[in-house]
Amino acid sequence: MPLIKYVDHSGNEFEADVDVGKTVMEGAMDNMIDGILAECGGCCSCATCHVYVDEAFLPITGTAEGMEKEMLSAVNDPKPNSRLSCQIVVNDEMDGLRVEMPESQY
Repeated sequence: MPLIKYVDHSGNEFEADVDVGKTVMEGAMDNMIDGILAECGGCCSCATCHVYVDEAFLPITGTAEGMEKEMLSAVNDPKPNSRLSCQIVVNDEMDGLRVEMPESQY
């Protein structure tokens, strides 16, 4: 079970073991980690699960495309490493993945 690190806008770090096949968003919700609101429940239609992926993991998580990329155009402070955590499906290679949550989601 990969360990995912969630970092809030103040730099506080929270760790959660997330089952392979679940999303990074589900890992946060299952472990009651603040900063990922997930108002649409993971349907890629609200962008309230916006995160910044640690650049070292971008080759594994990939970049936003299609509908996700369109949704990210509406968030505050989008960056090249912005992703919707509902669209990142956890796999074994993501052990140690670090995602930062923007201040706008608090």
